[in-house]
Amino acid sequence: MNITDDDSPNGGHNAMFTPPGDGAGVERAGRPRKALLSSSMVGSTNRGRVLQALFDLGPTSRADLARLAGVNRTTISGIVQPLIDDQVLIESDPIPANPGGGKPARPLWFSPKARPICGVLLMPDAVHACVSTLDGKIEAERKMALPDGRGPVGPIIETIAECVGDTLAKARRTPFGIGVGVGGMVDTDRGSIVTVNLAPALDRYPLAEELGRRFGLPVKLDHHPRALLLGDRWFGAGRGVRQFAVVYTGEVLGGALYFDGHLYRGTAGAGGELGHTFVQLDGELCRCGRRGCWDTIATLSWLRREAAGAGLPEPELIDSGRLADMAARQVPGAEKLLDRYARNVAVGIANLQQTVAPNIFILHGDVVLGGDRLLEAIASHVRAMVPARPGGQIEFIAGDAGDGAALLGAAGLVISELLQLPI
Repeated sequence: MNITDDDSPNGGHNAMFTPPGDGAGVERAGRPRKALLSSSMVGSTNRGRVLQALFDLGPTSRADLARLAGVNRTTISGIVQPLIDDQVLIESDPIPANPGGGKPARPLWFSPKARPICGVLLMPDAVHACVSTLDGKIEAERKMALPDGRGPVGPIIETIAECVGDTLAKARRTPFGIGVGVGGMVDTDRGSIVTVNLAPALDRYPLAEELGRRFGLPVKLDHHPRALLLGDRWFGAGRGVRQFAVVYTGEVLGGALYFDGHLYRGTAGAGGELGHTFVQLDGELCRCGRRGCWDTIATLSWLRREAAGAGLPEPELIDSGRLADMAARQVPGAEKLLDRYARNVAVGIANLQQTVAPNIFILHGDVVLGGDRLLEAIASHVRAMVPARPGGQIEFIAGDAGDGAALLGAAGLVISELLQLPI
């Protein structure tokens, strides 16, 4: 963490000019230049970095924040005092000083009186909304089934609005805003849905604009796997980690990337469509209209078809949890299918590791139900596919099989954007 002083004449290292030439006296036409940060922007950057440090470190005193930032305590006090006055932060009771002496520390943390945040998870068949505190405690939530996504869009939007409205009505204060994670392609610049393959009625719908109009709150929209990643980054296993990837499996497959302290979105949110990277040339036809996508070999639809072909009982109900249980009971064909599924999940992860080497993978969704048996099988296949190299140890972490991480991550979109925390 590097917190700059509001009074710094150049706004610290964040406020820099692009040099007029390239070092050889040659002016490059059209090269973008970085403007100086205004004093207000420097202040918001500093606030964001202090809040980010608290998310990463947990309750931390002013003195420790100052020491970590390399600034004096007065600078930190100037940043945090308005946050305390606005009931965003609270200073806890003093902790007894060490025997060596010194002033008792009073850790800063998020105030229980702070305005909450609203997270919404929109999947093709259901909408799930919550109101959460800034430190990730869900205070109210509601989930509703959606009308058929192949029908008119009106009833779908009304159901979403009802679910969100009922949840907001339970908030003790007006939330900072609404964050929406969508199980489909989104345009993050416009706040609109591009396409939801399983619910085409929502294609091209300006959802952020509609929810903002109805509820009078800022609305941030993003892809479901990126919401999962933010849930991990702010509240879960990715807290304080500089680089990791999230992979989600279920009815669809998706992923998201976090590099050097930043979520990768790509232009207009087009980056990270990992489920539609190619793993089999001329492979099975994907619902996107192309062949050989990772999505075609590592989702529940593939698993259930293969379970039927293997003669496993109730194949239409198979998920990773049931399959792992069958394998443990030595049901004929179960162990072999579990290993094939693990390998199919692993091949996409191995490609990702070979391309950008996040080194840490947090897995969510159906694969989590398979427990250690499936997680270890995936890890074993990935390590067999990826050449060993110094500093290239790959870690796998089981995330959330349900909606919790994605809901909190959707709320985390509000944290990232509206509290101006760098992400």
